Amino acid sequence: MKSDRPKVAFEVCGWPMVRHVVEAARTARAERVVVVVGHGREHVEAALADVPGVEFATQREQRGTADAVKAGLRPLRGLVGTVLVLCGDVPLVRRKTLSDLLARHRRRRAAASILSVTLEDAGAYGRVLRDARGAFVTIREARDCDVEERAVGEINTGLAAFEIEPLRRALRAVRANNSQVEYYLTDVPAILLRRGERVQAVDCGTEDDVLGVNTLAELAAAGTRMRWSILGELMTAGVEIVDPASTFVSCGTRIGRGTRILPCTVIERGVVVGEGCEVGPFSHLRPGTVLHDGAEVGNFVETKNAEIGSGAKAKHLTYLGDARIGALTNIGCGTITANYDGRHKHHTEIEADVHIGSGTVLVAPVTVGRGATTGAGAIVTAGNDVAPEDVVVGVPAKSLRRQPGAAGGMQQRRAKKRDQGGKR
Repeated sequence: MKSDRPKVAFEVCGWPMVRHVVEAARTARAERVVVVVGHGREHVEAALADVPGVEFATQREQRGTADAVKAGLRPLRGLVGTVLVLCGDVPLVRRKTLSDLLARHRRRRAAASILSVTLEDAGAYGRVLRDARGAFVTIREARDCDVEERAVGEINTGLAAFEIEPLRRALRAVRANNSQVEYYLTDVPAILLRRGERVQAVDCGTEDDVLGVNTLAELAAAGTRMRWSILGELMTAGVEIVDPASTFVSCGTRIGRGTRILPCTVIERGVVVGEGCEVGPFSHLRPGTVLHDGAEVGNFVETKNAEIGSGAKAKHLTYLGDARIGALTNIGCGTITANYDGRHKHHTEIEADVHIGSGTVLVAPVTVGRGATTGAGAIVTAGNDVAPEDVVVGVPAKSLRRQPGAAGGMQQRRAKKRDQGGKR
C-alpha cells in the first residue's frame, strides 16, 4: 500500500477493511471474535475500538499464517467446536458466504473446509490441488508451484473452517521448509489428511466477495463495488437515489423510505436520515448527523454532529456543526454555526420555527429561542442567547424588540406563512 499504516486499517465505504470482516463474522453468529495483531497493532485496535466484544491476540513475530493462527487460538484455550479463519484484507466477504461454508463443513463433518474459487488468471494466489477423482490433496503457494501446478485456476482464498482440536494438533506439526522460511497455514490441510481427517475444498463459485485487497487501486475497486451494493439495498428499500454514480453512502448509515438523494452527495457512517427527507445536491452529511422526517438539506450544506428537526430546511451554502435545529426552522443561505474556539467545540441550539437570515454566524455556545428571527448578516456572539420570538440584527446582533412595530410586523408575516402550510 506504500504506507506506514497497516493495510487492514484502510477504509472501504467508511469502515476499515478489518471491520468489514469482523462484522461479517458477527452476522454469521460467531460467538467470539479474535483479531490477531502485530505490526501497527495500535492502528488496528483503534479501527475496532467501537466494535463490542472484539478480542485481540498478539503475534509477537510475523512468522507466517500458521503462527498467526496459533496466536489467535490462545484466547480460545479449552474451547471445542468450529473456528473460522478469516483474512482482514477481504472487506467484501458476506455473511452468506461464511454461513454456506459452515453449513457444508458441518454436513461433511470435516476437520477442515477450505474456501476456494476458480479464476481465469490465478496469478500469485496459492493453488488448490486435487487428485484424479477431484478430491482435495493440498494447497501449494504460487512461489512453490511447478509449471503444471501454476496452470491450475482454483485458488485458496485464505478463508477456512476448522475443528479446533485437530487444528491445534496440526499446527504443532507445521514446519518452515519453504522459500519464505515461514509457517504456512496452507500446510495444515495436508497434515490433517495424512492423519486420516476429512478435508474438503469448497469452491464458492464467485470471486466477488473473497479476493483480498493488496494495492490502493484494488482498494478503490473494492470501494466502488461495495458502494453500489449499499446504494442498491437503499433503493430496494424505497430510497430514491437520482444519480448513483455520483452518490457516496458509507456503511452504518440508515436512510428512511421516501427520502430523495440528489447528485454529488456524500453521507458518512453513522448518519441517520428519516423518511421523506431530501438531501443534496452537493451535500455532505458527516458522522453524528440526524435528519428527522421531512427535513431538507441542500446545495453545498455540510453537517456534523447535528440534529435537524422534522420539516426543517437548510438549503444553501451552510455549515451546521455541533448543533440541534428545531422542527420547521429555516436556515438561510450562508449560515455558519461557529462551533470551535481554537481549543474546544461548543453547541448551538436553534429551537423550533426559527428563521435564520442569510449570512448569519452563530458563535457557540448560543441558543436561538423558539420563533425567533435573525437578520441577514447578523453575528450572534457566544453567550448572547436570542430570546423566543425576538428579532436580532447587526454586528454584534442586537434585539429589535424595543423598536415599536419592527418585531411585530415580522411575526405577523411569519404567522401568515404558518397558516398557509408552514412553507418557507
